[in-house]
Amino acid sequence: MAISSDSAASRTKAAQPQPAAPAAAAAAPGRGVRLRGGLDVATLVGLAAAGAVILLAITTGGSARAFLDPPSLLIVLGGTLAVTTASFSLGDVAVAWRSAAAVLVHQTLDPKGVARQVILLAEAARRAGPETLRNVLPELRGEPFLHRSVTLITEGHPPDTIEQMLTGEVEATAGALGKSAGVLRRASEVAPAMGLIGTLVGLVQMLGSLSDPSAIGPAMALALLTTFYGAVLGNVVLSPLAAKVERSAEEDALVKTLFTIGAVSIARQENPRRLEMLLNAVLPPGKRIQYFDREAPRVGA
Repeated sequence: MAISSDSAASRTKAAQPQPAAPAAAAAAPGRGVRLRGGLDVATLVGLAAAGAVILLAITTGGSARAFLDPPSLLIVLGGTLAVTTASFSLGDVAVAWRSAAAVLVHQTLDPKGVARQVILLAEAARRAGPETLRNVLPELRGEPFLHRSVTLITEGHPPDTIEQMLTGEVEATAGALGKSAGVLRRASEVAPAMGLIGTLVGLVQMLGSLSDPSAIGPAMALALLTTFYGAVLGNVVLSPLAAKVERSAEEDALVKTLFTIGAVSIARQENPRRLEMLLNAVLPPGKRIQYFDREAPRVGA
């Protein structure tokens, strides 16, 4: 009976602590992905610096009030919005402006940290099975796509189904962001054209008052303001935002592709070393990881 009791105790001991170790190991990757800040400092600093340079040039050469003309602003802003909406739709334009606002406060995941996160999750799943990843699901809510990926794994979906679902979401998100960037690109092209139209309108009005020579100079200045507004709006505001949305779309697609590769590999119960090679094949050269060559020995020590 003593042997039987010891055997039962051994079986109980072997059954219970094993999931805890992978859970602890997987808890670390749940905290391993670090967000690169909140505000996009580069965009904000760039736009602020461009505005400061223009404002300094205006105030140095004269009064800033001379550059304020509500009708010119109306032509440029209203005309740009109207023509851009005519080129797309109200919904597309609204989404584009939300995307433009989001790039100023977006939180981008570091691809290298994402790759390491995926490797650690794969190691935890390899030790105790994919179902053990349920323990870290609460810690992954900060990254919805990763949370969905791990949820699909723990629910036991086939690897091909997981790959199809996640790849479809990656493509849909990339397409939406690409359309938003296209809307902003179109607006950046329209704004200078609307400025030129406003200038032509002002010149026509100026030519109608040639009988008063004293009014020609101020009228010409007002006519040129619409060109100024259009150039600033198109080249200083809209074009950089469009480029930023495009870059954000590329970074988002890369991160989600890494998560997809990891989820499919974990679902197929592949060797994490092979997963590392798959991830490095997608990562840029400067972001590639060497987890098993550099970090794994220290983690196991």
